[in-house]
This record gives sequence, structure tokens and C-alpha cells, in this order.
Amino acid sequence: GPLKPEITITYIAVSAIFFNSGLSLKTEELTSALMHVKLHLFVQIFTLVFFPTAIWVFLQLLSITPINEWLLKGLQTVGCMPPPVSSAVILTKAVGGNEAAAIFNSAFGSFLGIVITPLLLLLFLGSSSSVPFTSIFSQLFMTVVVPLIIGQIVRRYIKDWLERKKPPFGAISSCVLLMIIYTTFCDTFANPNIDLDKFSLIIIVFIIFSVQMSFMFLTFLFSTRNNSTFTPADTVAIVFCSTHKSLTLGIPMLKIVFAGYEHLSLISVPLLIYHPAQILLGSLLVPTIKSWMVSRQKALKLTRQPKAPVKV
Repeated sequence: GPLKPEITITYIAVSAIFFNSGLSLKTEELTSALMHVKLHLFVQIFTLVFFPTAIWVFLQLLSITPINEWLLKGLQTVGCMPPPVSSAVILTKAVGGNEAAAIFNSAFGSFLGIVITPLLLLLFLGSSSSVPFTSIFSQLFMTVVVPLIIGQIVRRYIKDWLERKKPPFGAISSCVLLMIIYTTFCDTFANPNIDLDKFSLIIIVFIIFSVQMSFMFLTFLFSTRNNSTFTPADTVAIVFCSTHKSLTLGIPMLKIVFAGYEHLSLISVPLLIYHPAQILLGSLLVPTIKSWMVSRQKALKLTRQPKAPVKV
């Protein structure tokens, strides 16, 4: 169509989100985030190991139900996807969490996903094809890393102006993300071969929201337990990065791995539902998570303040 999503979305929109992040993020915050190895390990292991395995176990139970088997396979593909290159960053920023950690894990997880996601699909679904790693890697590098670096360079020269004017970076990123979702939905549901029964679709929507809520709660519990070294801002990044899945990387990868499958459209549906669902759910939870983070930070500050000596 006239929007040309194969260019405007695949290249321009994703690049705009990361240029925006590079422009708004303080360089020292990004540097310190690289050193937070424990946080990165937690996010990547949860996303690329625990998530797909838990979904596989759950689907063994669902396989005896009358739910469309291709939609169930689509749920498994959702589990195998890497973290997103946009939504987790935007929501972490909206709450005021550790945006630098969210950016690193989104970018790093996407690069890991180029290799790991096809292997996971092969392991859980038995689908195999020659995935062009080089072209996907170069596309990610050009649309994620390069815009982020350019944004950081530009920031050095207009830093004072940015501090003074405070442009609406969050609103810009949200508008771009809305465009990504709209064009992807158009692309899938315009397919004349898609054959969905309402019962399966409703059940899949319910399952997707339940899985997201459960996993968000699980990551929140793990990252806030007593012996955890994560700050409240870290927890925000962990909750969003660990439970969100990439649509911009996922759809092209599904088209590559399942090339020639007549049920490709049905396999894509759960991911197409999951992506807007994670943004909708995340957006609804932003005020609640923000108030928790602020109150938690205040409580931690009070406990760290030295007590005044008692006069005898």
C-alpha cells in the first residue's frame, strides 16, 4: 500500500525509535548499564530459555483441547522470539526505570535471537530452513546500533538545548510503535487464505493475556526477593524486557523459517496478538508500576540514611 511498510517500518520506523533513544539517553547511563551483567543474564535466560520451555510444557496440556493446532504452534513461536527492539524500551522509559539496561537487553537480545530463535524453532517445532544470518544481522546493526550511536553523537552537540527544551521523546516513540502495529495487522489480516474459527481465536487471546500477566508477576517476584541486588529501576527494565517479544524481528523471521508453509498466516496470528497485547497491558500498568517504584526508592533512601546519635 501507499505506506510502504517494507521500507518505512522495517528500516525507518525502527531506526527512528533507536535514534530517539540515543538522543534522549545520557551516555554515562548507557556505559554503566553495560557492566550490569547479572541483570543481562537474568533477562536473556528468562526470555530465551525459561519462556519457550514453559510455553512448550503448557502446550502439551492444550494439545488435547479443540484449539486450532496451528494457533498453538504460533504460541510456541511467540515463546521462541527474542526481546523487542522498541516496546520494552518505551515502557521502561515511561515508568522511569533503567532505560539504559532496557536498551542494551533489547539490542543484545535481538542479536542473540538471530542465531538462537531459529534453533529454538527447530527444537520445539521441527522446522528448518537456511536462515540468512548475515543479512538479518546487518539489518539489525543498521537499524538498531547505528541510529543509537548517531543519536549519542548528536546529543553531545545539542545537550544543553535538550536539557532546556525537553522534547517529548516518549510520545514520538509511542507514535512510531503504533504505526508498526497498524501496518503489521493490515499485512496479516488482508491475507485471503487466513482461516480462523472464533472459539480458537478468543481462547488464544485469553491465554496470551494470562501468560503475560503470569510472567510479569513471576519476574517481579524474582527481581524483588530479599537477596536480590536489583534496584527498583532495574526491576522495571527486567519485567518489561523479560516478558516482551519482538514483532519487528519475529514476523520477518517466521516468513524465512516457515517459507512455503500454507499455514504461515495462522502461525503468525499469536505473535500479532501478543505484540499489541504487551503494549496495552504494559501501558495500563505504567501508573501502578511507577508509583511502586517511587515509593520503593523513597523507602530505600530512608533505610540508608544514617541515624542521628541519641543524646544522653
